Amino acid sequence: MVGNGALEQLKREGRIVVVGASLAGLRAAETLRDEGFAGELTMIGDEPHEPYDRPPLSKSVLLGKASADRTALPRLRSVDATWRLGVPASGLDMAARRVRLADGAEVPYDRLLIATGVRARRWPHEGEAALDGVFVLRGRDDGAALARRLADGPRRVLVIGAGFTGSEIASACRERGHAVTVAERGGAPLVGALGGVVGAVAAELQRAHGVDLRTGVMVTALDGDAAGRVRAAQLSDGSTVETDVVVVSLGATRNTEWLAGSGLGAGPRGIACDAGCRAFDIRGIVTDDIYAAGDVARCPHPLFGYQFLSLEHWGNAVAQAEIAAHNMLSESVDRVPHMEVPAFWSSQFGINIKSVGVPSMGTEILISQGSLESRRFVGVYGYQGRVIGAVAFDQARWLPFYQELIEATAPFPPTFATVDRRPDGQRPMDADFPDPSVPSHGPTVTVSGYSPADRRMTFAPAH
Repeated sequence: MVGNGALEQLKREGRIVVVGASLAGLRAAETLRDEGFAGELTMIGDEPHEPYDRPPLSKSVLLGKASADRTALPRLRSVDATWRLGVPASGLDMAARRVRLADGAEVPYDRLLIATGVRARRWPHEGEAALDGVFVLRGRDDGAALARRLADGPRRVLVIGAGFTGSEIASACRERGHAVTVAERGGAPLVGALGGVVGAVAAELQRAHGVDLRTGVMVTALDGDAAGRVRAAQLSDGSTVETDVVVVSLGATRNTEWLAGSGLGAGPRGIACDAGCRAFDIRGIVTDDIYAAGDVARCPHPLFGYQFLSLEHWGNAVAQAEIAAHNMLSESVDRVPHMEVPAFWSSQFGINIKSVGVPSMGTEILISQGSLESRRFVGVYGYQGRVIGAVAFDQARWLPFYQELIEATAPFPPTFATVDRRPDGQRPMDADFPDPSVPSHGPTVTVSGYSPADRRMTFAPAH
């Protein structure tokens, strides 16, 4: 254990490297300085831009209400860092404590925070993905390019995927008056995140706003003309959609490839961490000098059965970054776990959608306020007899109450008659989440931990 004097010296001196210069990386750097770190701080980012806010890209930027280059994150304080922007990390040498960069440089560290986040999945067919008019939306440059094309007045926009981002893009395009087709391989929009009961409401909402919503179909090919411009999409049901703008919204891929062969416990699901954001190595042993935060981290959460959760939430990135930074500077007895209840919000088709907890873990849902028909309601999710999550459509004022129930591991269904103004006879119903083996777009929480109920592993005596 580090003594108090040595700890204070550790705070004042040393080299901390943050790989990932976005929301989590910036907030971690600010927390490090707030908590007394006065040593050498280096920020590494693959984009040439200083940290910016991503949610406006699918909202105000596409609506033409803000430009992509005016989305910089507010600075809470000076971080006095060396910025290495526009050059991605390409490797990690844990033994030598060095981060390798794509330009051949190496950056030494005493402590390392990885906050490399996720990137948008691109269309899998390279030639089709390169057609003029085919976009993804993740970064600032993506947002600027798509906004310029929408300003040109396309005859039709095809959105592939009806998760939260895809639905927000469709909403912005309809608000601008563009014809929109949405193709979703699942049974409804948002079905992977909120289940079929709520997904049916989201489907009605899109169609009521003029979206040509196609569910249960996949786009099998994108067709281009002789000039290399996208002109049509072929669907698995045999239909063709003529379009000159395609936005691919097939979810995200965690940026962990650069860690291959490093010995760190990282893979397609993210970087495995303990509850205090310390990364595990490939042997399952926790490191003491490498931490992870934000979308790339995957941490056990005590409120959700210690399942490893990967969260693509703005608030989670901030909270986790602050926890990781604090723990990097603390003795073991002063370290704290990341226990914040996940929360997520979206605005689409005139409705504010907000969730708390992990709805995608739920097996049942109870409509406790409002009604599905009015599209103003609160749905409470239950799992194994307890409240596990809640979602609100234009009823967010109730969510703090349900967050308290989640934190208290309250029984499901809730029994507060004075609060749960559900119609007489309203009962919990199957939340109707798709089979996990069948891909669907848009979950913002990925549950990837070991389940104690999983009995597939057997042990046999040695022979």
